[in-house]
Amino acid sequence: MQLCAIGDDSVDKAAAAELGVLVFNDPVSNGRSVVELVVGHLVGLSRRLYESYDQGRAGVWDKSSTDRFEIQGKVLGIYGLGNIGRAVAKVAEALGMKVRFFDSRALAREVGVEMGWEAAASPEALFAGADVVTVHLSATDVTGQTNRSRLNRELLFLLGSERPESSPRLFINLSRGFLHSAEDLLDAIAAGRVRRAAVDVFPKEPGKNGPGWENPYAHEPRIATTPHIGAATQEAQPRIARRVAQTQLDLSHHGAVRDCVFSPRTRISMTEDHQSGRAVLFVVHATTRGTKKALDDAIYEAGADNLRSAHDDLEPWGVAVDVSLLDRPLSEPQLAAIVEHTTRLTGDPNAVRLVRQVVA
Repeated sequence: MQLCAIGDDSVDKAAAAELGVLVFNDPVSNGRSVVELVVGHLVGLSRRLYESYDQGRAGVWDKSSTDRFEIQGKVLGIYGLGNIGRAVAKVAEALGMKVRFFDSRALAREVGVEMGWEAAASPEALFAGADVVTVHLSATDVTGQTNRSRLNRELLFLLGSERPESSPRLFINLSRGFLHSAEDLLDAIAAGRVRRAAVDVFPKEPGKNGPGWENPYAHEPRIATTPHIGAATQEAQPRIARRVAQTQLDLSHHGAVRDCVFSPRTRISMTEDHQSGRAVLFVVHATTRGTKKALDDAIYEAGADNLRSAHDDLEPWGVAVDVSLLDRPLSEPQLAAIVEHTTRLTGDPNAVRLVRQVVA
């Protein structure tokens, strides 16, 4: 299953894994478009551009400097230092901002510190010490737990609490609509703990150009909303099309796996140009003890040589992927024997979820 975006919230991944269906996304192609929208909202909020636009149409002339700020010298807090978070940090630095971040992944923290950015010890420390917070979280955290309601009322109320009283206290969410409730953000705005906010994602969203949508922030002028347009640019859409096509081409022709949501940072492949007469065997199977051995035994009994192989456990989904480069293709009965032998050895009739062979 190929998703033409980074978000995989719409897919029942547990059911897909149970059926041996790998789910792929595109974690990189929309990055630049999202980053530019973050910067646009950053400037729009800090200068009250959205309110000025509405006032101008209503014939109101307000050129007061109240709640209008330069972003140079302000502290930008980035919650989630993935591809987009890092790109936002680089642009913010170029604009003269100081960058802080929080990410629960050790590697992301190491990269951020190497880039010269300050790592916050906790989400609470990030919010308290930032003038602006922008959120770039996935649907689940590093342990596979949901990030739903990760940004609760208490966390939102901490924004800028350790900064001067004149702090802009801006909040931007172009990530996931379910990270916080509309009520909590509205409460933080009403209490003045968040001065202004911009959101591009919502707890409930219609389809493309969906009718009857109710904006939960419609009556709050201090919250700017956009209809999930982070990736909606003329440039991003062709990039996405090219990448997902290449992902499927690599899988179909070479048995290569990349951008699999079950193991986002893993690439599994043998070779981009395997020799004529050889075959790539692609198997999705359970992590039941003995399954991998049964697979290797079945290849041996078929009289084929396993020239090279790659294996990855897709935790916590309970499945694994094996890609093997064989010296010759297996016949249909020999492929069926893989399932039979694995079932016999493990006692699990669902041990092998998928068997595919790519022949050069």
